[in-house]
Amino acid sequence: MTKILVTGGAGFLGSALVKLLIKRKKKVIIFDNNFRGSYKNIQKLKSNFNFVKGDIRNLNSIKKALKNVNEVYHLAFINGTSNFYSKPKLVMDVGIKGTINLLDAINTNKNVKKFIYASSSEIYQNPDKLPTPENVFAKLPDTINPRYSYASSKILGEVLTYNYLRDDLKKIIFRPHNIYGPSMGFEHVIPEIVKRIIKQTKSLKLNECAIKIQGNGSESRSFCYVDDAVKGIVLAANKGKNREIYNIGNQNEIKIKHLINRIAKILNIKVKIKSGKLQSGSALRRVPDIKKLKKLGYKSLNSLEIGLIKTVNWYKDYYLKHD
Repeated sequence: MTKILVTGGAGFLGSALVKLLIKRKKKVIIFDNNFRGSYKNIQKLKSNFNFVKGDIRNLNSIKKALKNVNEVYHLAFINGTSNFYSKPKLVMDVGIKGTINLLDAINTNKNVKKFIYASSSEIYQNPDKLPTPENVFAKLPDTINPRYSYASSKILGEVLTYNYLRDDLKKIIFRPHNIYGPSMGFEHVIPEIVKRIIKQTKSLKLNECAIKIQGNGSESRSFCYVDDAVKGIVLAANKGKNREIYNIGNQNEIKIKHLINRIAKILNIKVKIKSGKLQSGSALRRVPDIKKLKKLGYKSLNSLEIGLIKTVNWYKDYYLKHD
């Protein structure tokens, strides 16, 4: 049986990936320190995984977790836009030192035959081409803005994957684009909007509200439901070409103001949107070109309508219970 290490495996995307790998009869080692992830995300899994609590910045912990491992999915990073601005040192410490530690450990472990690195759509910034293919330039517009602590770490991780890691194993990079779903955390746009609507309507006792957002709502993203995303990741890992990069997401672009209206409709609330200041470095549009992934056989099964209903209702229940 193939033995797989997933760093950051207790996080939102990592735990969904673990569940899929276990469903496909893989033996999984989850490595996480639960800084952003939670053991609750994986505790219902009955078999075929071991949980190793550790900090990826500790080389000895990583070496122990890698024992007899054949494949590695590296997802351990500090995500969340608020963290980019408020904790840039931590973001870069985990992102850069953690990745180098992991690659150093793999370089001395000949059992590992495949490495899959989780990059980010953040490396594109405001791309010149939309939908954005994988071969456009990665951008670092400003070395002063702390927002780029995350993007720069992801860019460096890509360079390290292809030029620092030993040559005799398969290397795949994937760039996820706005992955969403229940239990995705609380710093992202969908849970934030649900929270504001519930707060403004006094736990949905009122039927309308006004909420202030960053920007004017014309900014756009393309959202991918988490179950589809992890299937795309595993597909790229198994059928993708060595030393290739694959966008993970879909090409159904939506403006943030329209997203808010859809969320409000699910909650049966009328919402008036008030414009606010957009944070420095924020992308105005983001939509991936996923032709490469589709050539491998990728198909999305969850429309935004279906995925939003699942996600919004999960957060509605959470916020109403914790009001």
